[in-house]
Amino acid sequence: MAQPTTLVATSLVALGGGTGAVLRYHLGRAVGALFPTAALAFPYATLTANVVGSLCMGLLAGWLARYGSAEAEGWRLLLGVGLLGGFTTFSSFSLEVMLLWERGAPGLAALYAIVSVAAGVAGLFLGLIVMRMAA
Repeated sequence: MAQPTTLVATSLVALGGGTGAVLRYHLGRAVGALFPTAALAFPYATLTANVVGSLCMGLLAGWLARYGSAEAEGWRLLLGVGLLGGFTTFSSFSLEVMLLWERGAPGLAALYAIVSVAAGVAGLFLGLIVMRMAA
């Protein structure tokens, strides 16, 4: 199969992105329902979305590197660009760092930023390692 047409590629990204955004929304609701006071004090839902999304991106990248071909481009667009792009929340992350800082909690803002980036990168590496070991 050749590369997807622009219309097909756009549709795959839109379908994945919409699904990822809906999943992110429900993750935020679930975290808020499970930990109502903790969710107000620290952005756990965003942190979780970014770490889980990074882990999944590592798994996907590892799978595509091992097994991917021209036919896998549709999966990359649907899952990587769309679903995981819609699910992870680095724009929300940036806003939450700034809000923590403005609320007078620069230490917590710095901690959140460091943990988010370090855990996200670690999740991606872990996903790649898992996929490489599975081969």
